[in-house]
Amino acid sequence: MTALEGIPARRIIHAIADAAARFADADFPPRVRLLDRIVERTGYTIPVVEYALDQLFFSITAPALERTIVSELGSLDALDRFVDRGGGETEGFARPIGSVAIVSSRTTIGVAIVPAVFALCAKCDVLVKDREDGLVSAFFTALTAELDAAGSAARAHAWEGEGDAVDLARFDAVVAFGGDATLARIRERVAARAPFITYGSKASLGYIGRDALEDESQARILAGDAARDLVLYDSEGCLSLHALFVESGAAISPARFAELFAGAVERAAIEFPPGARDARANARIATARNLAAFRAATGQGSVFSDEQASFLAVLDPPASEPPAFLPRTLAIRAIDAPDEATAYVRRHQLPVEALAIAGSRDEIVNMALDMGAHRLTAFGRLQRPPLSNTHGGRSRIADFVRWVTRDR
Repeated sequence: MTALEGIPARRIIHAIADAAARFADADFPPRVRLLDRIVERTGYTIPVVEYALDQLFFSITAPALERTIVSELGSLDALDRFVDRGGGETEGFARPIGSVAIVSSRTTIGVAIVPAVFALCAKCDVLVKDREDGLVSAFFTALTAELDAAGSAARAHAWEGEGDAVDLARFDAVVAFGGDATLARIRERVAARAPFITYGSKASLGYIGRDALEDESQARILAGDAARDLVLYDSEGCLSLHALFVESGAAISPARFAELFAGAVERAAIEFPPGARDARANARIATARNLAAFRAATGQGSVFSDEQASFLAVLDPPASEPPAFLPRTLAIRAIDAPDEATAYVRRHQLPVEALAIAGSRDEIVNMALDMGAHRLTAFGRLQRPPLSNTHGGRSRIADFVRWVTRDR
């Protein structure tokens, strides 16, 4: 048995929600103590880290957990006992898959906490590879204060490389975040029988239809929302805005929208200042800016930046170039129809996590489906996914249970 198997699911859920509520308080001492360590690890500024912690812990509530579990399993009671699975022919019991290891990524703040929470709701034993700041460990300590059994069920510690790594082959399921090469190395260490749940590198995009660009005041609001999607986490996350498509033929042209966007980015940087950058990133941004300026001087596109080069927006770079994936750097492409955006995504084989949309035409939604996007949302909400969001197109809790059915 796992450490939580004898505890009702609702008790576990409320303990998790209560621990999250503690961390949602900006004055909670463990959170305060972690702040500088997270800033040091990620290079993000304090306002960005505070925002990330707020978004993470405010989302983990008992109603949100219960809604998500019911949407996937059909019943919360299925975690505790046999329940009718519909039709009256069989009953099902969602038992814990067993032990779960979660290998978190380098940059994203608290990325391992959401899968850990749902694995615990499934009554699994969980081990997380914590980052140097110890955020997961601190959260598990708060959880144990709410539920004693969590001290045995939820553990976290750091390890480096394969020399001191835990033996992943002994776990019943492994969750991993990272790039393709990292995931391939981890996969070699996972038992063949165990599900390997991966969250690889993805891009998020934006698409603005011409019907959303008929009024300048609305365009300004839209530009502000898109700017926030760009600057948060310095464009490093899979939910950051990496490329933006703007339809031509409206009262607000793509060029005018690019101007509004550049101004909005400067204002957004006041609320969320850019983080520390290494010399390599600065050099790559400078190269991209200089190349774009050269093209603009010959009549190809436009360049928007500020005196500090804290951001870079390039209007109409060559279609042969993929997104730059540099801090606060965005390519804005003027297009006539959604199929041009789809062609660009296919040309560069971009794995699309989310698509922010402004415009209500069915063909824009169909474009998002053709791109393979896992989430459609509004601008300004890219970085604020709901807890029930199927990140990477995967379920939240279903991967952590094994169904036992009983015929009636």
